[in-house]
Amino acid sequence: MDAVLSRVYPAFSISISYSNISTCENSLSQPIRPPLMARTYMHLLRATNSVGGDKIYPKHLKFAKRNREPQSRNSHPRKGSLNLPRKTDAVNLEVSPHRAVSAVRLMRIELGGAFADLLNEKGKGSGNNEMGYVERTLGFRTRDLDDRDLRLVTDIVGGTIRWRRYLDHLIMSLCHEENMFRGMEPLLLQILRIGFYEIVKLEMPPYAVVDENVRLAKAALRPGAGNLVNGILRKLVLLKEKNSLPLPKLEGNDRAQARVLAILYSHPVWMVRRWTKYLGQEEAIRLMMWNNSNPSFSLRANRRKGFTRDDLMMRLKTLKVPHEPSLHLDDFVRIGTGMQIVIQAGLLKEGLCSVQDESAGLVVSLVDPHPGETIIDCCAAPGGKTLFMASLLSQKGMVSAIDVNNGRLRILKETAKLQGVDDVITFIHADLRIFSEKNPVKSDKVLLDAPCSGLGVLSKRPDLRWNKKLEDMEQLKNLQDDLLNAAALLVKPGGVLVYSTCSIDPEENEKRVAAFLLSHPDFRIEPADGYVPPDFITESGFYFSNPLKHSLDGSFAARLVRS
Repeated sequence: MDAVLSRVYPAFSISISYSNISTCENSLSQPIRPPLMARTYMHLLRATNSVGGDKIYPKHLKFAKRNREPQSRNSHPRKGSLNLPRKTDAVNLEVSPHRAVSAVRLMRIELGGAFADLLNEKGKGSGNNEMGYVERTLGFRTRDLDDRDLRLVTDIVGGTIRWRRYLDHLIMSLCHEENMFRGMEPLLLQILRIGFYEIVKLEMPPYAVVDENVRLAKAALRPGAGNLVNGILRKLVLLKEKNSLPLPKLEGNDRAQARVLAILYSHPVWMVRRWTKYLGQEEAIRLMMWNNSNPSFSLRANRRKGFTRDDLMMRLKTLKVPHEPSLHLDDFVRIGTGMQIVIQAGLLKEGLCSVQDESAGLVVSLVDPHPGETIIDCCAAPGGKTLFMASLLSQKGMVSAIDVNNGRLRILKETAKLQGVDDVITFIHADLRIFSEKNPVKSDKVLLDAPCSGLGVLSKRPDLRWNKKLEDMEQLKNLQDDLLNAAALLVKPGGVLVYSTCSIDPEENEKRVAAFLLSHPDFRIEPADGYVPPDFITESGFYFSNPLKHSLDGSFAARLVRS
């Protein structure tokens, strides 16, 4: 955020004459020039991050059915969704590069099913790759991205996704007819969302925002689209200056208030109602505010390479990256900004450290790996916990990393080699439910970091809130039960089974453990005392990190011992 607000924009004067909204509405009916059509759309579909042909799904979706299937060529979420015009100019230096890249990223996320966090990782330091996507999608290139542009892309894309429902309410309110909003081309809508976010949330110089987004709309679509953007954004500027944005009032019954809160804090209505039920309205609002804030990140020093936390802090000090040591874990350092600097300095590429939230590190503390032990990580990829456990074995013992996604498992294998822990990891491509039935192997410790809703990581995964539905929760509960039953088969007598999620929902956490214990009387809860700090231990002896209390990702873990 500081990087955005500190950027100095020149004072642009609007070169396009002001036209009212009704005039701009007519531009939607203008004929569209020959579209990129199938080439562009298939490019967006291919942008769903993949390695070796395998789609890369985040931890909480590994076994779950995807909610949003890529749209077919004859089934589009919005009227005219593929009407992206062909451009003849190879380079357009008048279009703001960070806005062009942001618009294309948002299209890839919404239409192509790409994941925002993976795009951010791929985008940092890869400006040429980003501009290639712009050229293939919009038909032209802009000037190359610099580091400041990439930071802006990350901020704008993440913020626009977080505030999508809020922004869409404002956009629809400034359209004369709801059908105009409902039938708007996706690219045009993304450009408007970017402009609204920059003006309302980032408080960038408003008329510079108007001017640059008008240029993008004209270059990427047609002159009439630029006129529409000009009229709507100018009206937004006037309303914001008068402090009279068209926002709903919090009134009515519980359902009505949930709908209003869903707009004001930009979350799905079902999440608002669920959190209000479990936490109360005040805590639910605080949680949504946390989810909408800029996330902080933690780095874990890789002790396997002899790189200590002190070494990491010294390097961060040299790089002038603000940081502080973790209060809970010896190997961890927390940073608020400067992740791109860390990446460009090569600390991750050299395997000296890795990005890992402290909440995930505390789950490993609950597993409590020791040299000489055999450990099974049942749903290993992307592998943060696998790598941390392996680094604690001191080259004695073995971690078996099982995952159903072969592409993600290959990435884990490459990262393990980079971090120097591949000699104590065995990689197994399998569905845990089938593997446990066919392999009678028993291990000292088994970690099931189960696929879940991810409701504890919404600050880092802004797109996740829009990809989940209430009905998914029931499917996930059944899956979690099946995986727990399968993982239990791999635990030797006297061994330990740790069940964890990155969710804050009791249905996925305490209630899953309770259901498991009813059908597995040979397991009992071992309290988390002595494994994690007391502040993280619940009354039932479970580990739980609360985003509002601990300023970490939300996560849960139970340590279960077999008789």
